[in-house]
Amino acid sequence: MKLKQKFFKQNGGILLQQQLSSPEGNVERSRLFDSKELEKATHNFSENRILGRGSQGTVYKGMLTDGRIVAIKKSKELDEGNVEQFINEVFILSQINHRNVVKLLGCCLQTKVPLLVYEFIPNGTLYQYLHDPSTQFPVPWDVRLRIATEVAGALSYLHSAASIPIYHRDIKTTNILLDEKYQAKVADFGTSRSVGLDQTHLTTLVQGTFGYLDPEYFQSSQFTDKSDVYSFGVVLVELLTGQKPISSVRAEEGRSLATYFIISVEEDRLFDILDAQVLLQGKKEDIFGVADLAKRCLNLSGRKRPTMKQVAMELEAIRKPSHSPTGERSGNFETDGIEAHNIAFRSARYEAGHSISSI
Repeated sequence: MKLKQKFFKQNGGILLQQQLSSPEGNVERSRLFDSKELEKATHNFSENRILGRGSQGTVYKGMLTDGRIVAIKKSKELDEGNVEQFINEVFILSQINHRNVVKLLGCCLQTKVPLLVYEFIPNGTLYQYLHDPSTQFPVPWDVRLRIATEVAGALSYLHSAASIPIYHRDIKTTNILLDEKYQAKVADFGTSRSVGLDQTHLTTLVQGTFGYLDPEYFQSSQFTDKSDVYSFGVVLVELLTGQKPISSVRAEEGRSLATYFIISVEEDRLFDILDAQVLLQGKKEDIFGVADLAKRCLNLSGRKRPTMKQVAMELEAIRKPSHSPTGERSGNFETDGIEAHNIAFRSARYEAGHSISSI
């Protein structure tokens, strides 16, 4: 018991308790879990419960006493100076309530390293869905467009509608998870930061993933909301082309997908690089609309990029004609002749053990 109390204090438990009991805190949205419950939920953090390992820690699948399936992330050890920042981020993320953001249910601070408890997302990542060679069926255009719109809406919420603006700082297809209905959930807030309402940027050591990293941020170390916009632009291009963000197969000047895309558009070769499914199913004006939006997101000058709110609105407008009562397409992902794809993909993801590896 004394050891539990020591770890609880060491991991910032008292500070978190104070924040959760403050008028701004929402106790219903966040919970402090007991270490024994999480040990039981994971069969004492058994190897066969591991969903994935990442730079931030190891993620386990668990079942709580109320029967809920969860993902439990065992974080790496915190430096003493990072405890307050960690607790602040846990508190902020506990306030996020958006259908397209993976929900943080709570944490446990009674162990040597903090444990974070998330809702369980069963169907892997968007990266796997687009690029896994075992995938037998192509991803329909309507689904690509819907996922893009959902992610844009989530980022718009984080940037401008959350109680405190949040920059994600690592948007990529491996950090976009797919739930049981293949709806998008933005995940991995390990490097995310909240910003003051009067702040325009964060000055930090450069962090992120090559292929998605904003060149302006890379040069200046100043991360802005437009840096997330750039990364989202790369995700849009992945959805359009079905190609990976970095590839040694492409010529040297086009190894970066963003560069390859911009060059292709400028040389009027857009339709040469599009995914076959996009060409087959997408309306030309919709494809041009998304491609133009992606190009603007990838502008080397951050101030010339749209905001995520503008991006979300434009994608909604592109989708709208496809889902109007008078002209509805057969774009229902759950019922359109690709359910076999869903089942095969779901099975493959469970076997591979990658379901929520990027939290």
